[in-house]
Amino acid sequence: MAAFGLRGKSLVALLLAGLLALLPAGLIGWSLLSGIHEHFGEAYARNATLLSREKIRAPISRELALSLRLANSEVTLQWLKDPQNPEKKDLFFREAERYRQDFRDHAYFIGMLSNMGYYFNGNDEPLSREPRYTLNPDAPADSWFFATLRDTENFNINVDLNPELNTTKVWLNMVVKDDNGEVLALAGSGVDLSSFIRDFIASDDSGVTPMILDSEGAIQAHQDRSLIALNSGADAKAAAGNTLLDLLANDEQRASVLAAMQAVQAEPGAVQVRTVSLDGHARLLALSYIPELNWFVANAIDLNSAQVIDRTWLLPVLLGLGALLILFVLLFAFAIERLLLRPLRQLRYSAQAMAAGRYDVALPHTRNDEIGELSEAFDAMAQKVRSHTSELEQRVQERTRDLEAANQSMLSARKKIEDSIDYASLIQRSILPNRELVNALGQHHAVLWRPRDVVGGDFYIFRSEAPRCLFGVVDCAGHGVPGALMTMLAHAALEQAISDCGLDDPAAILQRTDQIVRSMLSDSAEYKSVATNMDVGLAYVDLQGRRVVFSGAKIALYHSDGSSVEHLSGGRRALGDKRQGEYHNSEVALQAGRTFYLCTDGFLDQAGGDRGFGFGSSRFAEMLCQHAKLPLQQQSAAFSDTLASYQGDYPQRDDITMLCFRFD
Repeated sequence: MAAFGLRGKSLVALLLAGLLALLPAGLIGWSLLSGIHEHFGEAYARNATLLSREKIRAPISRELALSLRLANSEVTLQWLKDPQNPEKKDLFFREAERYRQDFRDHAYFIGMLSNMGYYFNGNDEPLSREPRYTLNPDAPADSWFFATLRDTENFNINVDLNPELNTTKVWLNMVVKDDNGEVLALAGSGVDLSSFIRDFIASDDSGVTPMILDSEGAIQAHQDRSLIALNSGADAKAAAGNTLLDLLANDEQRASVLAAMQAVQAEPGAVQVRTVSLDGHARLLALSYIPELNWFVANAIDLNSAQVIDRTWLLPVLLGLGALLILFVLLFAFAIERLLLRPLRQLRYSAQAMAAGRYDVALPHTRNDEIGELSEAFDAMAQKVRSHTSELEQRVQERTRDLEAANQSMLSARKKIEDSIDYASLIQRSILPNRELVNALGQHHAVLWRPRDVVGGDFYIFRSEAPRCLFGVVDCAGHGVPGALMTMLAHAALEQAISDCGLDDPAAILQRTDQIVRSMLSDSAEYKSVATNMDVGLAYVDLQGRRVVFSGAKIALYHSDGSSVEHLSGGRRALGDKRQGEYHNSEVALQAGRTFYLCTDGFLDQAGGDRGFGFGSSRFAEMLCQHAKLPLQQQSAAFSDTLASYQGDYPQRDDITMLCFRFD
């Protein structure tokens, strides 16, 4: 390897460029910004708070003075002493209209103790000389009124929502008294909270959060309305949870802020600054006091984002540093191009040619550095690849011929299997009594037969000897080809049992079928290790006696007249089970309008719904009851649609067979 190769050259150039560009700029920027923030941060907080104080003081003091004049007006007092006098009332409202024009929001109110009437006039409503509503001491919305009368000597400033007027305002509540000091009413004006926040609280300065606090520290105005303590100006208890002290991180900070509030109260016009934690971030909190309003003006300053200094001078510095950095980058790029990129580009072209199969390309390996060594390695690799490619192509051709032969053999075998299964399906369908059912019953029956695969383990039977007939459904163990083979055995056994026992004793037919199946399979060595059982349900219909006799092996007979669903249960053990079962006949009347249903468990066990549960017996009974009065062909279609809707995207689990009949 070269003593001072390409890696060393590129690292030296990168380190020199980084040191020359980043080290001076980082040192200068860090020194300037740290010094400026430490020196000017507190002064910025004081100036911002004094500006907010004067911004709020003059206009609110004017509103307060106008409200006091309205409350102490002789016209107001005369009307309140004699509220039934129409002349005094008219004179009051004419004078109040003049005051309304001078108020900031062109609105005033008066709440009279004599009749508990609340009078309000503003630009948004037509002039009214009647109360807007009656004050109620038990109503939470009117608590401000009675709290003010109880706790306020002359006036208070309260932020409150009036649900009757659908307004949220900063209310100036003046206590109106007669010459003897008896309280007659509350009167004053209000400033819409949105406009108050927009004009006096909202700050365009980044990192500055102004707020107004009352004497207890309750937040009266804030850009975040959820922090405002509504009605705290009238009732101190309403401030719970919405004070500045609640926002502080610990008791030490709360004690420090309380001391600052006491200090500015003792020296109005002064500003106290404290370092606190709000919302988990360090802030400078500056406080000042307005004695006329009994309000504190506060500003929370985030020095990381606040415009503490005029940063216009930073632009030329940043531009100079940027130009210097660009120059260094260009020099570094030129060096990299000459030393690294151009040789690598030549090597890339050669490698692409080799990838395209041209292994005779000459590689630039005359350099005494890493690129020269890499070129020699590529040349050796090209020779190896050429040799391996030739050998691999020969092997691929041989394997391809073998795979094509195997694939052709598999296709042929699959075609034979599919043909055999289709032929088996044709044979299985031939044993189903579809034509006999149509000829004998017509519209009195319906069948839903849905194998899970091309062939299945379910089938149904029908035998007719007028005026009687026998219906049955059979579910053999397994599905697909094994299940289909079991159906042939089961069909033969049932046919023999029916011939031996007749149609009118389903229980005897089941017992005889069980004997036949066991005798067929008892000599087989695999009998005990392979499932050969079958579920059977048989219903004998005596049309002359108007009765249905049923017996089943793990299959029930359902019947419904549209108002309820009942069923006759079958035996607990299947035919051909390891333990032999006992089967008995059950009888039910064959009434007009009553539909009978025989169904294998594939319908009840089908997965579906939101959680993939089985269809279930309760849902099955509800479905039968809902459609029991329909014609049987419509019932079959409805059952199929209901199952498909419930099944959704879940695959069919088992073969499904359902046989319905009705004799009206």
